[in-house]
Amino acid sequence: MRLVIQRVKQAKVMVEGECVGSIGKGLLIFVGIGHEDTELIVEKYSDKVCKMRIFEDQDGKTNLALNDVQGEILAISQFTLYADCKKGNRPNFLQAAGPEKANTLYQYFIEQCEKRIGQVSKGQFGADMKVELINDGPFTIVLDENSI
Repeated sequence: MRLVIQRVKQAKVMVEGECVGSIGKGLLIFVGIGHEDTELIVEKYSDKVCKMRIFEDQDGKTNLALNDVQGEILAISQFTLYADCKKGNRPNFLQAAGPEKANTLYQYFIEQCEKRIGQVSKGQFGADMKVELINDGPFTIVLDENSI
């Protein structure tokens, strides 16, 4: 599993000109699912994301988690996080899970985050999405097998 997490002041995702998900203050999370991923891995990542202290406290230190700031999540599926660019100039995505598995685990990630923080907004799996955001910081973190 690979996540790109951006702390945002607001974010939204559009599909065919229609807003399908939006949040105010919180985390925009791009979610990549690989062949080796399982529900157990998804649970570990969702727990880490929801407890991550990356919001500023009254002293300007990053000590607060999503629940502490009543933050929201917008989760967007993104298989391109598994791009392999080692050979040539055209990336391959052979390490990304197939659509059925990826969608099942993406939906499970959303469910697990909802258990921890409440409502989670999401994109539309497999759709051509346009994402708009106001990055807060900027503050961006990548979580994968090397960092969790």
